[in-house]
Parts: sequence; structure tokens; C-alpha cells
Amino acid sequence: MLVLFAVSALVAALAMTIGTFRVELADVFAILVGRGDGGVGERIVMTIRLPRVLAGVFAGAALGASGAVFQSVSRNALGSPDVIGFTTGAATGAISQIVLFGGGPNQVAAAAVIGGVLTAAVVYVLALKGGMVGGYRLLLTGIGVGAVLGALNGLLLVRGALDDAVSANLWLAGSLNARKWTHVYPVMLGAVVVVPLLALAARRLSLMEMGDDLAKQLGVTVERTRLLSVFGAVLLAALATAATGPIAFVALAAPQLVVRLGGRSDLPVVGAAAMGACLLVAADLLTQLAPWGANLPIGRMTGIVGGLYLIWLLTRGKNL
Repeated sequence: MLVLFAVSALVAALAMTIGTFRVELADVFAILVGRGDGGVGERIVMTIRLPRVLAGVFAGAALGASGAVFQSVSRNALGSPDVIGFTTGAATGAISQIVLFGGGPNQVAAAAVIGGVLTAAVVYVLALKGGMVGGYRLLLTGIGVGAVLGALNGLLLVRGALDDAVSANLWLAGSLNARKWTHVYPVMLGAVVVVPLLALAARRLSLMEMGDDLAKQLGVTVERTRLLSVFGAVLLAALATAATGPIAFVALAAPQLVVRLGGRSDLPVVGAAAMGACLLVAADLLTQLAPWGANLPIGRMTGIVGGLYLIWLLTRGKNL
């Protein structure tokens, strides 16, 4: 985790040197520690590039931790908020706000959080059977609800005004461009507060992976732990989506990569958060370094890589 944090910090610093106005890496470090010269470079770093990087760091951390919890609850490597459909629900809230009501970034972010939480509530209720939520039922129900919401999102884009549809499509691409401090604060607060709470529940979630009956015998309040953990993971995913738009792959891959690198069997909530932050800022750096000036939306870049990773996971996995 220390290596991941160090790599994330280095990649984030490198990302802040790139742009039309070149800022040297040494100057970036000087600005961040309060020793800048107060010139144009410092204003650009503090008002444009630092919010962009921090939005990527905390959104990636939120997605990584969220994916770890969902994969544990569903007992499936494919269990992540973008696969289950919670990210699609957050997108439905944001698109509804853009197309039907208008409003600024804050209203869109709030609508995304509300949409994600409401989608999670619907999926959880539909997946209940005999007072319990099974992992496969949660996964399949989420996929079904996500498909319905995806169709609804398409309908909203078709029925909306042209300018609103264009704005919604830009938001759906997922991007760190034009991020402001108002985008950073909600996801930063969510990651700082919720990730440690989920880490405290990691041991109980690991016991639940062995079966609800065994976990109950070991003193775990299964359904309450599952409900609170899912709510925390949904909140993290919704806040990340509100800050950056839908970002694929990160929540799916971060927990699996941490397990493969560390070789640990317990639930890697903090490790997945560190890996998620590293993946997202690295993807942002790659999009900025793309040749021929092709500054791709980060959501499209992670989607391409994530699709390839999903194919590899399906061909290699034995117990999905």
C-alpha cells in the first residue's frame, strides 16, 4: 500500500506538469509545500490542475473500496458497482437533472448521488428472499435493473433538447477535465470518512464470504453488516460518479489487482482504495499523453482497458 500511495503521488505530480502552460516537476513540489512564487504557474496548479488530480485520486479510491465491498458481498469477482448497475443508477439521476431540470454541477452531482442510492435500495429490496440477500441474486438483480436504467438513459437522451443531450453525453463519457474544488470536496469527504468505516467491517465481511450460517455462529450480525456495507459502498460509488462521471474498470479491477500483488486472503478495502487511486490518476496521465493531441475522456480509456480485463477474467476465472 505504501508503494501504491507513493506511485499515485508521483503520477499525480507528473500530471500537474502537463498542459499548454508547462510547469516543471520541481516547481510543482515547491507550490504544493507553499514555496511557490505566486505567478501564473502557481495559479494554474492550485486552481486547475490540483483539483483535477485530487478528484481523480479520491474518486479512484472511492471506486476501489466500493468494488472490494461488492465483490465480497456478492462473492464474485465481477461484483462491482458498474457491473451491478449502481453506477448506471447514478448516471440516471445526473441525466435526469441535466435533461429535465437543468442546473449546475452541484445539482447534477447531488442528483447522481440520489440516483445511485435509490437504485441500490431498489436492487436490495428486489434481491431479498426470506429476509436474506444472496450474492448471486444481488448480482443478477443489479444487472437487470442496470439494463432497465441504461435503456431509460438512452430514452432521456433521445427525448431531451439537443444542447441538453450533448451536455449529458459529455458527462457520460467520464472526465476529469474542468474539475473544480466543488467537485473534489464531496468525494474527498466521502472517501476519508467511509473507507475507514468499511475497513473496520472488512473482517466481518471476510467471515461472511464463508457462508452466512458460519458467520452467524462466529457472532457476525450478517444482514445488518451486509446492509450497512452495501450502503457505504453505494455512497462511495455515487460520490465518485458525481465527481467524474461514470468511470468503468477501476472498481472491477482494483481489488483483484491488490489481491494478486499482495497475496493476502482478507478483504483489501484500503489496498483497493490505494490501487483505485493509482489506476485512475495513471489513466488520466495516459489520456493527456495520447499522441496527435487525442485527449480522450478518461471514462472511455478505462472502459477500453476494462473490457479487455473483463474478457481475460472470464477466460481465466474458475469460480465466477
